[in-house]
Amino acid sequence: MNNFEKKLKSIKPISTEYKTQIQNHLNSLTKPIGSLGKLENFAMKFALIKNTPHPELKKKRIILFAADHGVTKEGVSAYPKEVTKQMVYNILNGGAAINVFAGHIDADLNVVDIGIDGMVEHSNLFNRKIKNGTSNATEKPAMTLHEAVKAIETGIEFAERAKSDKIDIIATGEMGIGNTTAASALFAALLPCNVKDITGKGTGIDEKKLKKKAEVIKKMLNKNNEKLTNPVNTLAAVGGLEIAGIVGLIIGAAANRIPVVIDGFISSAAALTAYKINPIIEQYTFHSHLSAEKGHKLFYKALNTEPALDLKMRLGEGTGAALTIGLIEASIKIYNEMATFESAGVSNND
Repeated sequence: MNNFEKKLKSIKPISTEYKTQIQNHLNSLTKPIGSLGKLENFAMKFALIKNTPHPELKKKRIILFAADHGVTKEGVSAYPKEVTKQMVYNILNGGAAINVFAGHIDADLNVVDIGIDGMVEHSNLFNRKIKNGTSNATEKPAMTLHEAVKAIETGIEFAERAKSDKIDIIATGEMGIGNTTAASALFAALLPCNVKDITGKGTGIDEKKLKKKAEVIKKMLNKNNEKLTNPVNTLAAVGGLEIAGIVGLIIGAAANRIPVVIDGFISSAAALTAYKINPIIEQYTFHSHLSAEKGHKLFYKALNTEPALDLKMRLGEGTGAALTIGLIEASIKIYNEMATFESAGVSNND
């Protein structure tokens, strides 16, 4: 049994042992019951995942997986694949949006090369390269099953590292030119849904390229149709190495009872894959924002849930998840620091 299978078997539903105690405390705070809306839901879920009526949120980490995609040869992106490597250097040197947001919420940032096409050398980089980008999935599977499982287990490794470092919450992040194409293919296969409905403009392609992108995704699915037999095989056939890394991170977080905040469109494709592997995993996740990618709404509709934010963002990198960690942290501060009716001497509605 590999580590992936062991972690799957170890995942249990979150305990509701302290649910009444947590709710009673929320209701005792000096505010009308439920008046802080989603923030109260965040505090409840975080405390239940941690299985304590006294939750703490201090150490935060964003884990960003970077990889290239062979399907970029089909002209599906506004940017050449070399931008993946260039942007990873920008992140490693502190110049990207995710660096600003990580600093804003006082979070660690781990950057993992899980499949960049070419050598990246930097003291802040975690080198876990499995191969130099996926294969072109219009011609053959993006990954072998072995490669996909290895990428998943890499994600699990970083969840284990977070546990060892006593991290209280994780955010998912990614970088990879072409990854909205891989994510759209995963959504089309796993939701399932129509390719046209899930395919968006990614980094900003025009209508002509958008039409071509949808055709390429259909070709990916048709070429690998016999491989789309279960979530892991589907991930290997049409997904990405960074997406598989995020799948593993989510699985590892659930196995270790670490709340994990899902970023946007790409990370949601990874989350959907993880949920299809084991539906219990969803109990350990927070959904951060609604991407400007048009198909993201289909994901939330299928889950019958909604994200914390809708800021019309479509950057990736973990930016939406980082902002949402700030909201979750605020909810825990409210839970821990706000006065109760009794302590403040304020009359409640009794």
